[in-house]
Amino acid sequence: MSFQSVWFLLIAVLWVGYFILEGFDFGVGMLLPFVSRNEADRRAVLTTLGPVWDGNEVWLLVAGGATFAAFPEWYATLFSGFYLPLFLILVALIVRGLSFEYRSKYGKPQWRKRWDIAIFVGSALPALLWGVAFANIVRGVPLEKASSGSIEYVGGFFNLLNPYALLGGVVTLTVFLTHGAHFLALKTAGEIRVRAHALAIRLGLVAAVAAVAFLVWSNMMLPSINTKFLVLSILTALFWVGAVAANFKAREGWAFIASSVAIATFVSGLFVALYPRVMPSSRGSQFDLTITNASSSDYTLKVMTVVAVIMTPIVLVYQGWTYWVFRKRVSASQIQYPEQGVLDTLHQ
Repeated sequence: MSFQSVWFLLIAVLWVGYFILEGFDFGVGMLLPFVSRNEADRRAVLTTLGPVWDGNEVWLLVAGGATFAAFPEWYATLFSGFYLPLFLILVALIVRGLSFEYRSKYGKPQWRKRWDIAIFVGSALPALLWGVAFANIVRGVPLEKASSGSIEYVGGFFNLLNPYALLGGVVTLTVFLTHGAHFLALKTAGEIRVRAHALAIRLGLVAAVAAVAFLVWSNMMLPSINTKFLVLSILTALFWVGAVAANFKAREGWAFIASSVAIATFVSGLFVALYPRVMPSSRGSQFDLTITNASSSDYTLKVMTVVAVIMTPIVLVYQGWTYWVFRKRVSASQIQYPEQGVLDTLHQ
């Protein structure tokens, strides 16, 4: 296997990890106003994310850095052509991070309410736009050869808002909502768990319909039958059905595992549909970016491989340790905070 293929595979793995971990992260953020009835509930919900949300975002940073180093032409074309949606995602992630840090720094209910809205929007916008972005990459975007000889994006922002891509956005949005509900049902106790469990059933069915439509459309859109993609599509559907069934029986752990595997097979299928391309052109296959014409030198990829072999296990062990330490359930009854009148007095 060439270094180009190895790094295409590693980048796919990074995106799988990001969608699984940040997926439930986004889902919890979007579900915050729907599973909470008071401040204790909201703080309990956010406590489930407290130790892990910033670690989950590391997967995105590493995926972006790996793409920049291993496939600079892909990185340049992607970030120039998808500039506005990626900029919106970046802003949403920044606002979301600020919301986690600042919502409890001031006692006024209106202050916390505004940051809660920011958490919801900062979670929903990336959840939608990541699906739109990946669907466009699989579908193909307007790429042509520039006068300099490089392949460049020649479309506009509204080229990205096609029906197939918007359906992809609906899929990631509803899948992340369901995945987040599974996580909350697994990590909380009391009324929050009950509400998350009920929402997971309804959301899971909606996500199943959207995902099946998207996968069928994707298989029909490919120029020829891709057996691997077809198999992964079927596995995605089966694991998602398993997740819905496990949640229906109140087996939250198995539901979360099944939805995680379904997300893994779904993202893997998108990369399988791409390979050996990294960014297809809707203007003709002669303008496709591939793992060959978009990659760095073999020496660069070799050095990166050595670094990845050393550092990746360290990161995985640390993140696994974090999840193990904070594995216990959280309930609103465990949340202790000063009376609102005291806080109001302190800030007058």
